[in-house]
Amino acid sequence: MNTPTTPALQIRNLSRRFGGLAALSDLSFTLAPGQILGVIGPNGAGKSTFINLVTGHLRPSTGQVLVHGADLTGKRPWRVAAAGVARTFQIVKPFRGMTARENVAISAMYGPTPRRSKRAALAVADEALERTGFTAAHTATPNELSVADARRLELAKALALRPRLLLLDEVMAGLRGKEIDRCLELVHRLREEGMTIVVVEHLMKAILSVSDQVLVLHQGRLLILGEPHAVLSDDRVIEAYLGQRYVQRKAR
Repeated sequence: MNTPTTPALQIRNLSRRFGGLAALSDLSFTLAPGQILGVIGPNGAGKSTFINLVTGHLRPSTGQVLVHGADLTGKRPWRVAAAGVARTFQIVKPFRGMTARENVAISAMYGPTPRRSKRAALAVADEALERTGFTAAHTATPNELSVADARRLELAKALALRPRLLLLDEVMAGLRGKEIDRCLELVHRLREEGMTIVVVEHLMKAILSVSDQVLVLHQGRLLILGEPHAVLSDDRVIEAYLGQRYVQRKAR
């Protein structure tokens, strides 16, 4: 039975292989409800593979994914969404033939508490777009959006699902300073409302600002998991990002 101590996300020995390549190997950790986990690592470290495995866009080779105690391992994406899990995509994937408002309304129709009427779904869409600070007209099509508003649209689509667990895959990529600050403010507010969040980012400012813990992936494996400042000052993490020569120069 689900209890207050049940982890929001529990990953058990999760692995994914593509032929002879191990994109993710034997990953295990737990995330408490209402916490924010920052996930970092070099390109190709397995970060997006991890998100795809949690959200059903990939099936694991081995291991389990449990969300609030429910085993969602290998479930289809729409089943995972119905269980209260939402995500953003690094490469935004809107429905090109629909307005921004209609794109977000589609999410509202298929979440854990679906809005079956068009009016109700559009009302949720308006709220989600406003929360993200969307600046274009809600009737704009995806092709008419700036980079920042395309990112906001992607986030609004996720929020319209009313998730309990939200996974953000580089949602701040391409944003400017003030735009990043507004996004971070929203992430803080979502956590205050009780949402559990996984943030995959290359921006260390963002990771330090919001994360309760930071998980570092390197070559598909867990390198370290812990408090943000301790993790980011660890020589293994510095070496994974900047190389062994940098660590050697630092030690002199």
